[in-house]
Amino acid sequence: MDPMTDSSSDALSHVRADGTAHMVDVSGKQATTREAVAEAVLETTPDVVALITDGQLPKGDALAVARVAGIMAAKQTSTLIPLCHPLPLARVTVDFEPEAGSVRVVVLVKTTALTGVEMEALTGASVAALTLYDMIKAVDKRAVITGMRVVSKSGGKSGDWTV
Repeated sequence: MDPMTDSSSDALSHVRADGTAHMVDVSGKQATTREAVAEAVLETTPDVVALITDGQLPKGDALAVARVAGIMAAKQTSTLIPLCHPLPLARVTVDFEPEAGSVRVVVLVKTTALTGVEMEALTGASVAALTLYDMIKAVDKRAVITGMRVVSKSGGKSGDWTV
């Protein structure tokens, strides 16, 4: 076995035996349909949520801008996250769930590929939330982004799961 690439099942897949980082070899995997859903939450005030949902922010329609930003970010994940593989994305959706003092950003990403799309979903959710933050910062300097996580995935060797 090659000590530079050998890794046991409990080792981190992006770290070689000598401790250096590398891009995981997925060439031996089967291309399957894979899907991931991630979320992030923008916490703000109820008044700002109303401005967001009514399209009345000084910068314009925050949801439309954040939706496009999330889609673009998911498509650019491999250029932003150094060890991610470039993937042919078949579907990216960005949805928003406004509540009394928050907006939940939900991103679904789907592909048929050798590796999963969790990072693409997380990147889309984080950039969509960051875009919302940018759109509201003039009216709420105390807004925060929380709860970024993968909420479900399907496909691939490790199977399906949901939080």
